[in-house]
Amino acid sequence: MAELALLAESAGSIPIASVVGRRGSVDPALFIRSGKANELLRTMQEHDAELAIVNHAISPTQQRNLERYLGKHVIDRTGLILDIFAQRAKSHLGKTQVELANVRYRMSRLVRAWSHLERQKGGIGLRGGPGETQMELDRRMLATKAKRLEAELEKLQRQQRTQRRARARNEVFSVSLVGYTNAGKSTLFNALTKAGSYAADQLFATLDTTSRKIHLGEGMQIVLSDTVGFIRELPHQLVEAFRATLDETVHADLILHVIDACSPVAKQQQAEVEAVLQEIGAENIPRIEVMNKIDLMPQTFTKGPQIERDMHGLPVKVFISAQEGMGLDLLRQCLTEFAQMTDKLRAEHALAQKLRASGDLLEPLTDRPETADFDFHPNPNYSPNTP
Repeated sequence: MAELALLAESAGSIPIASVVGRRGSVDPALFIRSGKANELLRTMQEHDAELAIVNHAISPTQQRNLERYLGKHVIDRTGLILDIFAQRAKSHLGKTQVELANVRYRMSRLVRAWSHLERQKGGIGLRGGPGETQMELDRRMLATKAKRLEAELEKLQRQQRTQRRARARNEVFSVSLVGYTNAGKSTLFNALTKAGSYAADQLFATLDTTSRKIHLGEGMQIVLSDTVGFIRELPHQLVEAFRATLDETVHADLILHVIDACSPVAKQQQAEVEAVLQEIGAENIPRIEVMNKIDLMPQTFTKGPQIERDMHGLPVKVFISAQEGMGLDLLRQCLTEFAQMTDKLRAEHALAQKLRASGDLLEPLTDRPETADFDFHPNPNYSPNTP
């Protein structure tokens, strides 16, 4: 519920009261039982609330019934997150992704949501076919718009793939920042790259992917990308729509999983991020857990910045504070180690391919056996003059 209040504030609303209930099963009509609905109604009347936000994904029918019961506007968790995304998207890619997610969401809300959608319309062309209901017309228009947005998004994804191929040809080591929303990814991105990207103590401060080069010394440089934050119960249509943004994570050489070390639910947030990474197919990419905001916790602040390594000596966890600049040198050291290791693996792979290619040149051009392997028996009746 504290996270829901932060989401509401990020969307521009002021949370004034909360109603919590334990439910054994979902009511098909109102999502909550009638007793809890009465409690919600009284609470909204006492505080003169204008909006009810349900911290779950509810069906269009449940949303309509709740609005009729309460006499106020009702949105669910998915609608709230979509509203925040619509406010924060800045780039053309981000706006296209958010608009596509909104269209898909609205298509699911056309199930007898308003009475005017039941009316039939006659005519031809854009006005609708004979006997076509307004709901069918709206659904068809949304489907056409979704198809157009999907084509536009595919074009933008092709441009991104071209950029990634260029980086791959130059063998640039790519690192992607992921993490729960408000874990400090953008602050860490700015601290490492001096990019000046927007960073704030709010949920989903960053939606658009930003990439910058980092020079690690000795002529070594990497590309660091800041991505959209994850959250509990992230709507599936958002994951699908934001494939273009999340592709930067899928094709990265290394993932920096930024974790809010001072959060009381850090483990649950980490599990949510891991679930999304598995959903998009990035679960096997090497990663380093970056425990951020250690300056806000006494037990981590006293230990100071440090690196934890696995049994092979590779760094797996780094304790830092991006806001205070603590431990950034250790993080750069970890990035250098992984970049050097990746360069070594690429060199070995290139050498293996070169040896394999040179070996193929020595192979016979055909499958013809050697001369000694022929079973040659001359025909005694053979004559060169014989036709």
